[in-house]
Amino acid sequence: MRSDPFLVGVTGGIGSGKSTVCRFLSEMGCALFEADIVAKQLQLQDADVIDGIKKLFGSEVYSVDVTGQIVLDRKKIAATVFSSPEKLEALNNLIHPKVFSEFQKAAHHAENQGVKILVKEAAILFESGSNKQLDVVVVVVADEQQRIARAVRKGMGSPEEIIQRIALQWPQEKLIEKADYVVVNDGSQEELKKETETLYTRLLSAASKACNHL
Repeated sequence: MRSDPFLVGVTGGIGSGKSTVCRFLSEMGCALFEADIVAKQLQLQDADVIDGIKKLFGSEVYSVDVTGQIVLDRKKIAATVFSSPEKLEALNNLIHPKVFSEFQKAAHHAENQGVKILVKEAAILFESGSNKQLDVVVVVVADEQQRIARAVRKGMGSPEEIIQRIALQWPQEKLIEKADYVVVNDGSQEELKKETETLYTRLLSAASKACNHL
């Protein structure tokens, strides 16, 4: 019998609604590991990551605010990596092994807590190769115009900036090809919650089969 949690990845492009799906899954009883939030924490707390970022982008990307907290100029880094795929790759290579390690700790903790399903939310799940440590991957997709509108409403940039970011991400068609489950988010929040409830039922079934198989 398998005792470790069933590991589920959830990904999708900007404005797709993957964070909302993860929030619903968390409310339904799944443990949640937010890879992008962990990555941001590492950029402010991990000495090796901080040193690597300074070498890549210059020490001036870090400053200290009036409360004594370390601040990272994420806009400057974003502007640099948008025009330099090499620096983006170097940044990912610096951070993702650390995120991988943190997820392993989270999985171990979830096992000790008797958690059935651990969800990993990540924007670049396949690109980072972290899908290989998961049992299944869920891809959340949506109409591009809706994605742009949602991202603008969240204050993530102008429509032009969002379109630029979408162009740098894997196309939804490529994500769908690699997905075990696809959630289409073209409707209301209520409709998305119903879709997520259906997904949760399927994940519980898959987790049960995986548990009995081993």
